[in-house]
Amino acid sequence: MRYHSTRNGKNFVDSAHAVLTGLALDGGLYVPEKLPQIDVAGCLQENTMEMATGIIGAFLPEIPNMKKLVDRAYKGKFQTEELTPTVDTGKFTVLELFRGPTSAFKDVALCMLPQLLTAAREVKGMNEDVLILTATSGDTGKAALAGFANVPGVKICVFYPDGGVSAIQRAQMVTQEGNNVAVCAVKGNFDDAQTGVKNIFAAGENGRLPGGNRLCLSTANSINIGRLAPQVTYYFKAYADLLRRGQIQMGDTVNFCVPTGNFGDILAGWLAKKLGLPVGKLICASNANNVLTDFIQTGTYDRRRPLHKTLSPSMDILVSSNLERLLYFLSEDTELVSKLMNQLNTDGNYTVPANLKAAIIEEFHAGFCDDVGAQTAIANVFKEHNYLCDTHTATAWAVAENYVNQTGDSRPMVVLSTASAYKFPGSVLSALEPLSDNDEFAQMDRLAKLTGWPIPRNLSDLQTKKELHTDVIEKEAMLQFVMSL
Repeated sequence: MRYHSTRNGKNFVDSAHAVLTGLALDGGLYVPEKLPQIDVAGCLQENTMEMATGIIGAFLPEIPNMKKLVDRAYKGKFQTEELTPTVDTGKFTVLELFRGPTSAFKDVALCMLPQLLTAAREVKGMNEDVLILTATSGDTGKAALAGFANVPGVKICVFYPDGGVSAIQRAQMVTQEGNNVAVCAVKGNFDDAQTGVKNIFAAGENGRLPGGNRLCLSTANSINIGRLAPQVTYYFKAYADLLRRGQIQMGDTVNFCVPTGNFGDILAGWLAKKLGLPVGKLICASNANNVLTDFIQTGTYDRRRPLHKTLSPSMDILVSSNLERLLYFLSEDTELVSKLMNQLNTDGNYTVPANLKAAIIEEFHAGFCDDVGAQTAIANVFKEHNYLCDTHTATAWAVAENYVNQTGDSRPMVVLSTASAYKFPGSVLSALEPLSDNDEFAQMDRLAKLTGWPIPRNLSDLQTKKELHTDVIEKEAMLQFVMSL
């Protein structure tokens, strides 16, 4: 399958190359020349591992032995062989994406990406080591570190915003063991860290670090197609669960509400729809950083606004990188996408043409929920449905409720639950009762006693682990930090 940049449709690479490099040399994101074809009815009869094998293999056909790679990626690492179970609350169906080794939705992709990348190295006959550079707003960092730790031929460096992730998220990253891992806090916000990573790629020479360094650069962010393709699977899995429970008939459309920051997770849902899955409306749920809500409603993307620190830090983002792929898919115009991305970089905003705005509105609905609304949703969902949400999931639940109330759309609704409540224990506990302790591990214990929901072992064990990565740097020093590794 041929891939090209969202900003240039003339230079083609195969899927193995796209996974290896992550980002095109012109700064664009790799997209397939045409989307693959899937036997939807057959896929929905398969178990999760078979689904993943078929869907990922369809997007990345040049990477062989996909079944073996899927087995290596997932077997024994998740709480259930389903990987991403669904729960019928009586109102909405919750798609639980946090049952993996780091208790976040990123595990589905980032258990798979190391397998894809190492296989792609073999396909391309690469001898040089690969350096994975990643910016994280909280969850990608730990999931990537866990996935790539001690993988031969690969090094990984993760940057996170200093003070911009939860204490549990930080503890997960700074205690990460592995002889090939580096973690560093950046004085700034997530957008600063993400821009810094892109600038390192731009400063590189033919996809490698500058200055004669032979490390090949790649990324574990969702700008890498190897991150995005595995996420398509769980939309098929959710639909199959609704079929098996008799909640829908084959062909019925289902709505999905997705808590959204960098736009990768919801874009995977759109790709599932384009592959033939009967997806209705894709509802983009934002927190107080509602740049995507404004864009989908108005057609103008404007990052020139303050970035709010919220109780859902993984969504504290003003530059949603994966939106670039959607702009290309809906317009099929690389010149337009390049122009819009340049405008965003230089002016901080852009406005899409009227026909593109209409196409976006046809596919997506958008809403946002502030911290007060999210905590209200946490309390109400637990009281009414005995289901414990984290702050990101609660944001999506509240936006889904608002969507139904505004539109009267009665189609089944799946809410994507993207993290364990125990990654944000203080925020979740304070929605249920007043806090009496500022220590997040004490808050985890209290939340477990109050709700009866067990604490994931990978989180409870953090308290006894030693901090191994304590660097804090200015955002201008990111390239220097990477060069020193």
